[in-house]
Amino acid sequence: MSFFDDDPTEISPRPRRPAKPRSPAAPEGQAPPGDRQTLRTRQAIAIGVGVILLLIVVFGVKGCLDSASESALKDYNRNVAAIVSDSDNQVTAPFFKLLSGGTAGAAAGDLQVQINQIRLAAEEDGKRANELDVPNEMRDAQQNLMLTLDLRTQALTKIAELLPKAQGTGQAAETATNQIAGQMQAFLASDVVYSQRTAPLIKQALDGAGIIGQTIEPSQSLPGYVWLEPSTIAAAIGGQAGAGTANGAAAPGLHGHAITSTTMAGTELQPSPAANKVSATAPVAITVKLLNGGEHDEKAVTVTVTLTAPGAKPVTAKKVVNQTAAGTETDVAIALPSVPASGTAATLTVKVNPVAGEVGTDNNEATYTVLFASG
Repeated sequence: MSFFDDDPTEISPRPRRPAKPRSPAAPEGQAPPGDRQTLRTRQAIAIGVGVILLLIVVFGVKGCLDSASESALKDYNRNVAAIVSDSDNQVTAPFFKLLSGGTAGAAAGDLQVQINQIRLAAEEDGKRANELDVPNEMRDAQQNLMLTLDLRTQALTKIAELLPKAQGTGQAAETATNQIAGQMQAFLASDVVYSQRTAPLIKQALDGAGIIGQTIEPSQSLPGYVWLEPSTIAAAIGGQAGAGTANGAAAPGLHGHAITSTTMAGTELQPSPAANKVSATAPVAITVKLLNGGEHDEKAVTVTVTLTAPGAKPVTAKKVVNQTAAGTETDVAIALPSVPASGTAATLTVKVNPVAGEVGTDNNEATYTVLFASG
């Protein structure tokens, strides 16, 4: 036995660690499984960020569009307010002030020139309105705004054209005066269109957009219904105020009227305190006979009848007589729209307005007591 065979220590071999299984190789062109998970996480994050950015862009654009739309509606309302304010203050107010300021003595040409200057301002308002940026929500309001301004412009145009004839004499002057009074209705129509259509439609558009706190400008061109009467026009322009006038002042000599009789429903009335029994149903016809006791023909003579019954609102009607001839009588027919119940006693008052140069007015008014019976 050798020396080495007698050594009691035996060296054991070191145990080997089991080999770690190797992942199968990924097919060519594909990422390993761990990399795929990372990729999916990154994709999800990118998609989330993209959605957030998209929402930010969408809401941002919507907010900008809403803000722009709101600004457009407010701007339109402000622009309309400026235009109708100019129409009221720079067009119609100066026009009626011109007529109310003693223009009866003005020459036809001078007055016509002044009205035409006002008409140019009205046309300018129409041009400004036509050039407005109109939001879709305000299209209907815009159409009615244009109609409002066009009615005023056309009325001024026609009135200026009619003035020379209206300030003359004869039937042509009378006709022109009546036509001017008719044109005054265009101002009233413009006020109705604006108040009943334009302004409500503007408010509707603002309310629909949730816009509050905005002021809708009012507009009124006709200062009073009295301008619809030919007698008012005649007095203003000095044309049909009476052939017996010169330069707006009464011509020398006598002027005036007297009420000579009044007939109601075919019954000639006796002045109070006499009681007049009348069988009448509405509408009731009244005929007033006027005597022009002056030396001149008179134009635009106004006759008014008023029926007053206890506990009832007075009923009034009137008629403007285009012309009364000097020294002659004129029959004026007026219809009362309503009468009180049978058995009612009422007072009928008849009045003719004084004309230029008239001094005594004792005969300008008559009063009658009327007892109504069933018809």
